[in-house]
Amino acid sequence: MLRLLVTVVLLAAAGLAAAAEGSAQLAPGMQNPGYHEQPAWFKTTFLDIREDLDEARAADKRLILYFYQDGCPYCAKLLRESFADRAIADLTRQHFEVIAINIWGDREVTGLTGEVTTEKAFASGLKVQFTPTLLMLDASGGVVLRINGYFPPHRFAAALAYVAEGQERGGQDFNAFAAARAPEQAKGRLHEEGGFLPKPLRLADNRAASERPLVVMFEQAVCAACDELHQDILRREPVAISLSALDGAVLDTFATETVQTPDGREMPARDWAKTLGILYTPSLVFFDADGREVFRTEGGLKTFHIQGALDYVATGAYRWQPSFQRFLSTRRAALEARGIDVDLMD
Repeated sequence: MLRLLVTVVLLAAAGLAAAAEGSAQLAPGMQNPGYHEQPAWFKTTFLDIREDLDEARAADKRLILYFYQDGCPYCAKLLRESFADRAIADLTRQHFEVIAINIWGDREVTGLTGEVTTEKAFASGLKVQFTPTLLMLDASGGVVLRINGYFPPHRFAAALAYVAEGQERGGQDFNAFAAARAPEQAKGRLHEEGGFLPKPLRLADNRAASERPLVVMFEQAVCAACDELHQDILRREPVAISLSALDGAVLDTFATETVQTPDGREMPARDWAKTLGILYTPSLVFFDADGREVFRTEGGLKTFHIQGALDYVATGAYRWQPSFQRFLSTRRAALEARGIDVDLMD
């Protein structure tokens, strides 16, 4: 049976949306098929985020909002490989309160400004596109670090330490902190792709000359997930075909070389990355023909999500379907109805 290969790393993560959306109809105490048991030490809450933040602050802890969905394989990996690790669990329990929020759930949530909404509306308002997504908050409710997708245990532990130690207050870059704490086994070189835009990058000129969407891959030389992206995922024929519908560029997130941005500014690559809020490598940022950012993925994803992201932008689906997760769920269901097996872990 033909296999269409799939996603998420560092990121990322998808699940069975139809099952997840049915959670509101289940009786109390019952769970959807695909539900993954969460640690008993996760915070029991009425989902008044203001109260939860106050309680975390009083305990000298920080708050983590953990967004999940039933049937999400990378949520299962996070729970199994990270939160089941004693050192990681102890670090989390010592410094954080964790609140689980179902991105398709209908439980009532009171946000930081007092607005009353539902889990799914709350997640949508925070632009949660992947599961798991974790928002690590400071004492005032600001987002210190956002993890979109699955991080392997060593990198997740680095993220917890970064926030627990308040490294952001001193301006410490997370990528540099994580690399120093737990260096990744990587090739140590920036990748190039045939047919991509040449250096120096003149992206506004490209936008004026091309009607195709543009994807800029923010990377760094020492990046195992970047190696996997270029040496495996982009080499697969279905992904290569999807990628051929876009203009592409690879950029060193920390380089001092000057680039022309899609809106015509001239600045060092590292300054542009900082302006865009790039925290993770690889991050794929997509721009339309007018040079406007329309979508991005962050962290290491697997094949299905990478190809899905390319097609989501190339087909213009982002214009009529604002939820990337729904786009992927519909895509997966359609493929499986035609007898095409989708392996989300490949």
